[in-house]
Amino acid sequence: MNGNKRGTVTTWTDPDDAPELDDEFFERAEEYDGSRLVKRGRPAGSGTKVSTTIRFDAEIVAAFRADGPGWQSRMNEALREWLALRRVS
Repeated sequence: MNGNKRGTVTTWTDPDDAPELDDEFFERAEEYDGSRLVKRGRPAGSGTKVSTTIRFDAEIVAAFRADGPGWQSRMNEALREWLALRRVS
């Protein structure tokens, strides 16, 4: 019988010797929703926003910030509503 001298040697690995799955493992793991890979990090933007510098009264900014994270998006929506009302008039 001709045998492969360089054949793969299979060694038994005891499941009890498997490495422990710690927090670092799960932080680096890929997450799936069904068969779809869920990307980590900031989602892609719409590409329609323009970066600008604008100055508002301190009390205006404070009022939007008081409602917590997302205050810039809420400010954008308030300006969008104002613009829609102005166009109707």
